[in-house]
Amino acid sequence: MARYEGGCLCKAVRYRADADPINERICHCRLCQKAIGAAFNARVLFRIDDVTIEGQLATVNTSPDLQRGFCPSCGTTMFSRRDSAGVIGITTGSLDDPSAFRPQMHIFTASKQPWVMLDDGLPQYDGAPPPN
Repeated sequence: MARYEGGCLCKAVRYRADADPINERICHCRLCQKAIGAAFNARVLFRIDDVTIEGQLATVNTSPDLQRGFCPSCGTTMFSRRDSAGVIGITTGSLDDPSAFRPQMHIFTASKQPWVMLDDGLPQYDGAPPPN
């Protein structure tokens, strides 16, 4: 079983997951670009019950079914949470060891920034990936 730990820049919020992730993906949708403030959101998806978060957290709903969590002190975005599916996506930039990230695919590439070159050989989907 893998262990993932991380937190915000000012260390006021910490999290850990003591479980194997459901999947590891890179999302290029405009919603993620805006919320993360970058060209894409590289994230590791877990079941909500497998992640423990400590510290004061702020959240914002970026769509009716998606809540993003960030530190109210330093602003670091650490996750996106979809309660209806029981999942939470941890941002890889907030991991203590982001080299543990092993992306499996690129999703929503129709919104990919034109200067981002995807030559890593991973599967690419214009929108959502097909169901498992």
